[in-house]
Amino acid sequence: MSGTSEGPTPAADLVELTVTESDDQASRRTEEPGEGTASPFRSAFGAAPLAMAVVDREGLVVSANDTLGELLGTGAERLAGRVAADLVDLAADTRSWHAYREVLRGRQARLRCSRRIKHPDGHSVWVQVTVSPLAQGVLLSVADITARRELQARLRHLQMHDPVTRLPNRTLFFERLSAAVEAGAYERGGTGRIGLCYLDLDGFKAVNDTHGHRVGDRLLAAVAERLTRCADEAGHTRAIAPLVARLGGDEFALLVEDSTGTEQLADLAESALTALQRPFDLAGRRLSVSASIGVVERRAAGTTATGLMQAADTTLYWAKADGKARWTLFDPERNAHRMTRQALASTLRPAIDRGEFVLDYQPLVGMADGRLNGVEALVRWDHPQFGLLTPNRFITLAEEDGAIVPLGRWVLATACRQARRWQLDHPGDAPLFVSVNVAVRQVWDSDLVADVAEILAETGLAPSLLQLELTESAVMGSAGRPLQALQALSDMGVRIAIDDFGTGYSNLAYLSRLPVKVLKLDGSFVKGFQYEGEGAGDGTGADEVIVEAMVQLAHRLGLTVTAECVETAAQATRLRRIGCDTGQGWLYSRPVSPDRISELLRPPVGQPAVGSP
Repeated sequence: MSGTSEGPTPAADLVELTVTESDDQASRRTEEPGEGTASPFRSAFGAAPLAMAVVDREGLVVSANDTLGELLGTGAERLAGRVAADLVDLAADTRSWHAYREVLRGRQARLRCSRRIKHPDGHSVWVQVTVSPLAQGVLLSVADITARRELQARLRHLQMHDPVTRLPNRTLFFERLSAAVEAGAYERGGTGRIGLCYLDLDGFKAVNDTHGHRVGDRLLAAVAERLTRCADEAGHTRAIAPLVARLGGDEFALLVEDSTGTEQLADLAESALTALQRPFDLAGRRLSVSASIGVVERRAAGTTATGLMQAADTTLYWAKADGKARWTLFDPERNAHRMTRQALASTLRPAIDRGEFVLDYQPLVGMADGRLNGVEALVRWDHPQFGLLTPNRFITLAEEDGAIVPLGRWVLATACRQARRWQLDHPGDAPLFVSVNVAVRQVWDSDLVADVAEILAETGLAPSLLQLELTESAVMGSAGRPLQALQALSDMGVRIAIDDFGTGYSNLAYLSRLPVKVLKLDGSFVKGFQYEGEGAGDGTGADEVIVEAMVQLAHRLGLTVTAECVETAAQATRLRRIGCDTGQGWLYSRPVSPDRISELLRPPVGQPAVGSP
């Protein structure tokens, strides 16, 4: 409890500092219990249960009562003449020191603060110090608040720790995480990096549902013990072991401050997975669980607690999506793709209303004469931020949230309207049919038959000039409403085509029970036709045998066959030789605008190509 009064010393534990200003200091001062005061006051001062001392304007103790002597572990008479600020460490921080000096000079009415001081026997004492002005100095009163502080500490511990696992809870975890990414935390030294393993148990809900929450809680506690052991082992070579916390449910986190790089985090994640793979013996039950872990490691500068957790949550989702029971490292490129995907999903429906979608058309050419018979409508999204997007960037999103229904209706109406316009602009030519892709969700979530009938009536396009393409997996096994819809469309005169045939069931016998008129062979077969000549190339002989067999069987069933991805004249020759009816691909044309199709309609379409790419 010794010290000097020459100036402030390094900060101690400052809990509370209350300063009261007053314009009339004299009205607040009391009689000093010194030599000139009446004996009753002096007796009260000496016997008071509150530790007190009178301090002169120089900051020296004039007199102290026995209670203060007992609190400080010395006789009251030995305190006289001591520097009062040193007794209770008032010089420990600049703010308290300045306020104390102001009270001594009569410029401030009161000071109150909390301090932790050392008792001569070695234990620490928390005290609340109050300094009030007197006529010739100040009154220093000191109250022992150790019990209150210990109670507060216990309550805080309960508030900051999970009762099931006794690990730090979400609140304490975010306190530590927020402190770790503050500038002061990494500017003082260390690696300046931070790492996080965000862990979720696979199948924990099944344990709760099967064995009850009591067993589930025991499992969580056992998991916490193993994770803590992993953290302790990882901390053997470091000053600070990773912080293990339970964030809620079956979610845990391991926070690594001053991480040394992704290798350290990978090792920690791997050890956690290994530890949790061993079975748990709980109350006579042998349980096995696995975990998925998202791992993030980066520089602390420029990182926020929220940003780090979002990255960890995303990476945990990847780990689960990739098959569970694994750890996955955060990938900025993959995250950028995800963010783009989310941006597209959130703006897809409004984009339909804003007219951001356009249609290109790819020619469908007769293999026998090389003439343009029809076109396939292909939708593009002219996105204001990401530019022109092909269907593979957004069709899956549209199917997931149901936007495929209004988008599909728009595509159908636009394509039919364009096909009718070509027919009217070129009355002397055979009309082109237009082929439109239809998602299976359009069949389930909308009245496709009514939509088609209405659009054909509005545009004046003959049903025979409309072809609807569905994927093989969507058509095969169709029953109930989908089959009824396909049959009704066929009865109306609309042609039904199976797209990408050969990649799914390839059940030609089943086709005899469906109202299908066209098979579109998947381009993977055609790409095998690299060289002219039977048996040339890597297995192209087998490709040709398979395609020829499918074409012959399709013809036996009364179906026509379209080959996709025709890119070379050699491929076209071989497809023509085995009887394929229609070709589509870059040999004839890339997908082009409606105006380009109009140009191709003017002259006779020469073989083998319909226009240049």
